[in-house]
Amino acid sequence: MRRLVNVTRDTVLAEHPQFAGDSAARRRGLLGRDTFDAGALILAPCSAIHTCFMRFAIDVLFVAPDGRVVSARERVAPWRIAARPGAFAAVELAAGAVSASGTRRGDILQLGDRTFSAAFRTF
Repeated sequence: MRRLVNVTRDTVLAEHPQFAGDSAARRRGLLGRDTFDAGALILAPCSAIHTCFMRFAIDVLFVAPDGRVVSARERVAPWRIAARPGAFAAVELAAGAVSASGTRRGDILQLGDRTFSAAFRTF
């Protein structure tokens, strides 16, 4: 499994990110979980998420196909919507992960040794 890395900040965001690349997996997302134990959940294609029926807050990074962070939303509470039109993917992380890693808009994310979109196509 590939690590999710912020190459701009030289930080690991998740050791074993989970992928939601089909409509059923994207619809399910993190629903039904009591805690965020995934490290990261990458939804693609995806430019909007909701936290309806969730039991905890999350951080969300919206990412362009080249891995560039186009929007970072921290501590999105349950029953909220977050969107970034034109984003290729949404990366859901535990609340506080964005701040702890120093990730900001414009940073570049990478999966393993590949660009973001190229790595995602292999799963």
